[in-house]
Amino acid sequence: LLFRSTFTDLGPFRAIKYKRLIALNMEDKTYGWTVEMQLKALRQNLTYVEVPVSYRNRIGHSKVSGTVKGAIFAGVKILGWIFKYSFKK
Repeated sequence: LLFRSTFTDLGPFRAIKYKRLIALNMEDKTYGWTVEMQLKALRQNLTYVEVPVSYRNRIGHSKVSGTVKGAIFAGVKILGWIFKYSFKK
């Protein structure tokens, strides 16, 4: 709604030309990078296509969804990028 675009997944699979990636000037090195990349690509009017990815159960546990602390940290990072780009011109 905020960005007049629809994303169905925040999964980490991305394909982008190197020069366009550099032009995005990515900042986040943790859980917010997927949202940052999507929002910056929208701001630069880059076209995108979502490609469905099949997931398998992983061995061990997730650092994000496996703990309350991890889930909260990731959620704050993601919401932070959304908030930042909601008001940026």
